[in-house]
Amino acid sequence: MVLWVFGYGSLVWNPGFEFDEKIIGFIKDYRRVFDLACIDHRGTPEFPARTCTLEPEKGAICWGVAYCVRGGAEKERAAVKYLEKRECEYDKKISVDFYREGETSDPAGTGVIVFISTMDKEANKYYLGPAPYDEIARQIATASGPCGNNREYLFLLEKAMSDIGHEDGFVIELANKVRKVLGGLKQKASVVHMPLQPEASFLHIKSLPEASVGVDS
Repeated sequence: MVLWVFGYGSLVWNPGFEFDEKIIGFIKDYRRVFDLACIDHRGTPEFPARTCTLEPEKGAICWGVAYCVRGGAEKERAAVKYLEKRECEYDKKISVDFYREGETSDPAGTGVIVFISTMDKEANKYYLGPAPYDEIARQIATASGPCGNNREYLFLLEKAMSDIGHEDGFVIELANKVRKVLGGLKQKASVVHMPLQPEASFLHIKSLPEASVGVDS
């Protein structure tokens, strides 16, 4: 048997498990969204981060990386065990067709595993659902957790997609909005409120008239 796993978020730049082959490509009818909460890595239960999941959309294409694990059942189990622990916020494993770059008609692989979230807040407590871009940007700009801040996750994804030659317009737009939020926060933090300087000293010394000044002999 051979295990194939498709990465579309942090797995693109940081798989974290042993693999035998890495292929750039895409899956069909899904798009990348930032609708999943992260409360233990780049966020907290009180202030969750937003990370990627996939949303079905007919005709959409989601670029990423497929990893192949060969070498027997034990090696595959180790990879799946690692991924299930790492991707614990994702409550579904689906099987999809994976298409290699430049080959759009016939899939390069079938039965490729993808970790996604149920789009239901009751079924999956980590599912945040959609929100206006500006709201998502503010959340990503300010959330942080034990493993780093939320904005780094977004910026690393933006770079990773550029590195594999398939920039994501949605990721770029969101990253630019986050940069704008950060710029505003930085500007506010740099404003120094200086104390008002009095026009004159509060201590007034009255000069004595010359006639009243005594001189020791």
